[in-house]
Amino acid sequence: MLYGLMAYFDAPEKLLKAIGALKEAGYRRMEALTPNPVEGVERLLGGDGRIPWVAFALGVLGAGLALFLQVYTTLDYPMNASGKPLLGWPAFIPVTFELTILTITVGIFLYLLYQNGLPLADHPAVRAPGYVRVLLDQYGLFVYASDPRFDLEATRALLESLGAEVEEVRRA
Repeated sequence: MLYGLMAYFDAPEKLLKAIGALKEAGYRRMEALTPNPVEGVERLLGGDGRIPWVAFALGVLGAGLALFLQVYTTLDYPMNASGKPLLGWPAFIPVTFELTILTITVGIFLYLLYQNGLPLADHPAVRAPGYVRVLLDQYGLFVYASDPRFDLEATRALLESLGAEVEEVRRA
């Protein structure tokens, strides 16, 4: 059963051009596989605009949790140390800051794992015969067969017209 087509390009500019051409043709389900970061891929493929909002919500949650725990502990076990106020907020700043950063970091990590469908034991694109080239020095574009616009011959012809070496990827 066909899983998709893997196209290999020898330059990042060709990859960006191919992504743009496929987007104009109506393709939506594709992935760029590169050996190094390529400026513009996220803009063309579309990024997830929810990530900053999730990070903000996690930060508010972390700060609120840290302040709650410190206030609760201070009120539950009050200590009168040399006449200092019971709820001296400057002492709460370091713990609140650290717990906020920890909550954002762990939360975003777990959110990205969820969004990317990871951990994925085996992705069929990895079984493409030429996949190792993407790890070394070439740029790959994987077009899923589940894309509504996908037609094996038409998609292959379009990718080859953009200067790609194309190979089929099948499920095991």
